[in-house]
Amino acid sequence: MSRRFHLETLGCPKNAVDSDKIAGALEADGLVPAAGVADADLVVVNTCAFIEAARQESVDTVLALADAR
Repeated sequence: MSRRFHLETLGCPKNAVDSDKIAGALEADGLVPAAGVADADLVVVNTCAFIEAARQESVDTVLALADAR
């Protein structure tokens, strides 16, 4: 069975482009997208931290994903 990943993207449209590249690299390495965070072997949060609100959103998201696992 292939290892599965969950990719969470926060922030600007540039992050969405970067996430597409990350997903492509993970898939090229043989990983497949998971149905959800609870099914993932690897969880990636792609975010930025230019402003305080973005930093807080990042922390909140990481904590929520950890709870979901």
